[in-house]
Formats: sequence, structure tokens, C-alpha cells
Amino acid sequence: MKWTSEAEGAVSKVPFFIRKRVKKRVEEEAERQDSSLVTLVHVKTCQQRFLQNMDAEVKGFQVEACFGPTGCPNAVAVSPDLIAKLEKKLESRNLRDFLKGKVRGPLKLHHEFRVSLSTCPNACSRPQIADFGIIGALRPAVGNDPCTGCGACAEACAEQALTLPDGQGGPAIDFDRCLACGQCLQVCPTGTLVEGEKGYRVQVGGKLGRHPQLGRELPGIHSEEGLLAVLDRTLDHYQKYNEKGERLGEVLKQHPLV
Repeated sequence: MKWTSEAEGAVSKVPFFIRKRVKKRVEEEAERQDSSLVTLVHVKTCQQRFLQNMDAEVKGFQVEACFGPTGCPNAVAVSPDLIAKLEKKLESRNLRDFLKGKVRGPLKLHHEFRVSLSTCPNACSRPQIADFGIIGALRPAVGNDPCTGCGACAEACAEQALTLPDGQGGPAIDFDRCLACGQCLQVCPTGTLVEGEKGYRVQVGGKLGRHPQLGRELPGIHSEEGLLAVLDRTLDHYQKYNEKGERLGEVLKQHPLV
């Protein structure tokens, strides 16, 4: 469906975490009015309906993802089924009913449990400010093929995590600096650098709002199965200690996840 520039501009100002949902509602509004062109009138009509009946829009959780699964060249961990698995697990928790039992008054979108997936450390979907942030990770390892010392890997590493010490058979990797982006593997011409650990980093408790905070990273790189198990454990903790529908970050201040 085509949009006018004014309508697109108005929707671009909507908070990123509900923008897709709002855009879908606006297009549905245009269809109800038998219009093949979305205009600013449709946006404003939908906006008023959305604000006046927000409780009905709250499903208890949101899952967002970057463009990695659709072919982003920076993606290092891509599972075509992961989003569906995350949503299925969240749906099984009946989070809307859970929040209705905790929140005094109507539900708002900021009550929802938010999961964000980025397939590389560029983190385009902003996992650092989600309740449960997922970041694709690929750590390099030094294989058996000889290194020519060309320095391409060190030059590609924005974190300066690779060096080429004299007398060694390959690059030295500082894993305290490494963000597991996998860029060094892409430029290594000899195959000296190979895939090491591959999977997902996890950050918990991020949020915006009156008291913003970044998520705290849990240790390790997790497989898809391990990631889903960590989400289960996090949801158990969230539902056990949540008192008034507060975000996970607030729960963790009083009851840390160990």
C-alpha cells in the first residue's frame, strides 16, 4: 500500500518499539475507508483510537528483530525459526493475563515484556534496552593453516582485539576486547582464523522510561537451545518476583538473577 510523505513522516515519529504495530493499524484504517493511499488523516484517526483503547492493544509481550535473518552481511548467527520459537514460549506464559493481575488500572504498552534480537553486535534492534536482549555472536579461533602476517584481521577489528606478535604462528586474540562480531574471519585470506564459539549473547533488564538502564550481560555464548532455556529461567524469575507489573530491570534491582 502506498503512503503519502506526510503520513510516513508522522509514523516515523512513533516510538520504534510500537512502530510496526501502528503502521499495520494505519493501513487497516485506510482499507476500512476503501483507500489505496495512506494519508495523514488515516494516521491521526488511528492514533486517537490507539490512545483511547491502548489496553486492548497490549498482548503482554513484544518480540523485535533486526534485518539479519533477511540477508544482512553482518549477521553472524541466523536461525530462521528463532523468532517463532521465542514468540511461542512467550505466548505460553499468558503474560497479558499475568499483567492484568498485577497492574492497577488499564494496561499500557510499557508494561509489556520486550525481547529484542540482533544477529550481530551492531545491535540494530537495540537489545541493550529490552527486558531480554539477544545478540548474535561468533568468536574467532586460530586454526592449523599458516598465517602470512598480512594484518588484515587486526585492521578489520574495531575493538583492537587482534595483534600479530613476532614469532607466533598466527594472530593473538584478546577475548576481553572481542565482541564476537566475526568480521576478522571474513577478511582472513589464508583461513588461519576459523569459527570458534557461535551462538548468542544475552542481556537482561534493559529499559527506557523515567529511570533508564542498560541490560546486564549474562556470561557465555549460548546455543539456540541454551538461549531458550535462559529465557525460560528469566521468565520464571520475572513472574515470581513481579509485584505491580514493573519491568524486569526493576525486579532485578531487588531480586538479582543468579
